[in-house]
Amino acid sequence: MLLVNLMMMMPKRRPLTLVLFALPFFSMSQENSPYSRYGIGNLVPSGNILSRGMGGISAGFSDPTTINFLNPASYSNLVYTTFDIGAQFDSRSVKSSNPPSTFTSNNAIISYLQFGFPLLNGNKKALKKNISWGLNFGLRPVSKINYKIEKDSRLPNIDSLQTIYEGTGGVNEAFVGTGVRIKNLSFGVNAGYTFGNKDYSTRLTFINDTVNYLKSNSASNTNFGGVFLQGGIQYSIEINKNSKDLNKRGIFRIGAYGKLQQNANGSQDLLRETFVYNSTTGNPDRLDSVFEISGIKGKVVLPASFGIGFTVERIHLLYGADFEMTNWNNYSFYGQPDLVKNTWMAKAGVQYYPATSSRKYWNYVKYRAGVYFGPDYITADKTLPQYGITLGGGFPLKIKRGFYETQYSVMNVSLEYGSRGNTNNNIRENIFRIGLGFALSDIWFIRQKYQ
Repeated sequence: MLLVNLMMMMPKRRPLTLVLFALPFFSMSQENSPYSRYGIGNLVPSGNILSRGMGGISAGFSDPTTINFLNPASYSNLVYTTFDIGAQFDSRSVKSSNPPSTFTSNNAIISYLQFGFPLLNGNKKALKKNISWGLNFGLRPVSKINYKIEKDSRLPNIDSLQTIYEGTGGVNEAFVGTGVRIKNLSFGVNAGYTFGNKDYSTRLTFINDTVNYLKSNSASNTNFGGVFLQGGIQYSIEINKNSKDLNKRGIFRIGAYGKLQQNANGSQDLLRETFVYNSTTGNPDRLDSVFEISGIKGKVVLPASFGIGFTVERIHLLYGADFEMTNWNNYSFYGQPDLVKNTWMAKAGVQYYPATSSRKYWNYVKYRAGVYFGPDYITADKTLPQYGITLGGGFPLKIKRGFYETQYSVMNVSLEYGSRGNTNNNIRENIFRIGLGFALSDIWFIRQKYQ
């Protein structure tokens, strides 16, 4: 409520003020998630902040003022030139049953950065043939790796052993996409470069009162990258288009998207060393390098995915559902499989838009809710069921007051509570996530005509 009150009090400098207000909020410490050790780490929720407020539905969703990068066919419906940026704050509560313990960590990242625009605005021939075309450039994280785990054990007839597992890294995408609509059919592609790294280390320390054992560290650092290709399609059907009651009219839109399997090229450095902890910083300092090799070439196979879904859109109400599958059984890292498996995710969401004749601000806010559920792709601790509920809203930063005003900017907010694992798993994660997105739109590239 405070954020909305600030927005209402500062009409002229509202977007800049909101961005400055939000920056300190997204400067938090990094997360510590033990499950991010496997596969490519914890997956960043796909879709923009708008769709996340509706459970993440994207296959059949299209909006002329925001950019749905998950299905590039939607680019064809862009009306405005749009700069779209999203950020998220995660708070994770990790609960372990053996040994009983609870750990909470916070993390904030930029969710995506993209710039899209229509290519045929003002083209009379394209308008007459009911053809439109859009283009988008973007950058987004796909996954994050961040964990530090300490394990204390006793080796029979030897000594007590402390093991520290630590890892950082993740996967990102830079892409360009385009979408074309011919009458009711839209299709599009995203093409770009996937790049990432996995930096893992395992430090061993024997604990003994009389013998001074050397501490050891086994580390690997891998950088990888490769080209990816993603396609999408949407088909829309008008509902009750001849009805005189506008509330009965609408659009049924079905969509699908898919991403091809990738074979990324990797370069890996391996290190085996002895070390001591620095008395000032607490960081490990090398004593001696036992084994070291750089530039090992290899392949990282990232899986194919496919999604299908629909939306029904009317004046005041939009609802839809998605079903997504990913073939994680084909994942491998330098020829080695991991504790991952094929997975699926079901999503459903709804949006309500009052849009009455009243000029009150709250009649122009879009209210959203959704759910999602399905098994996690990581199988380190049996099957990990995951589910979540979401709420969201689209808050206009400026209400259009006249026909000749072309600016349309909106702040999208999403709230998510999710769970990963249950009482059958040793480690269970509860996640509270806040998403904040700004879609700043205007009409560009059209030469104005005056009479």
